[in-house]
Amino acid sequence: MRLFGKRKQVLVLVVSTMLVADFVLFGYLPSHKRMKSVKQAKTKQMQIIAKASAESRQLPDLKQQLQRLQNTVADFKLNVPTQRDIGVFLQQIANLMTEYDLTEQLVAPGKELRADALNCIPIDMRCKGELTQIFRFYQRLQRSDRLVRIERIKLTNDTDLTGDVIMQTQAVIYYRTGAEPDNMFERH
Repeated sequence: MRLFGKRKQVLVLVVSTMLVADFVLFGYLPSHKRMKSVKQAKTKQMQIIAKASAESRQLPDLKQQLQRLQNTVADFKLNVPTQRDIGVFLQQIANLMTEYDLTEQLVAPGKELRADALNCIPIDMRCKGELTQIFRFYQRLQRSDRLVRIERIKLTNDTDLTGDVIMQTQAVIYYRTGAEPDNMFERH
């Protein structure tokens, strides 16, 4: 009987070892791995939430920046007409020069440069007058309803020493072709 009792003890020991091994290998370790991956996923989600929260605080600033850019684009569209209208613009320049009593006026277009959606026309301007008159002319030109980019300005004292200045300016004006879509400058 003793032999049967020892076998029984060994059998109980083997079965309990198998149960413990089964619990460890098929219960505890997989659960531990799942719990570890759930904790990592939770940490990643918390990081994403924190990042989204930080970025959402920047949203009002980004909206203001977008509004400023949209206003700039709208101004661009208003200041760059779809028609060439070079004659009208040259007349406006001549009228401004006359309005500020500038003499020896010359306003002449250069060779037009064409592109797909935006064309430019170089303009040479020359006149003579007092420096304050020329300054006021430029201020008014800056407020004109057409975009004008000044490339170069040369101011030279009059050789007769009258106090007048000879102004030579190279500028560029732009116009859009009808080829671009109406929403070319809008956000997609």
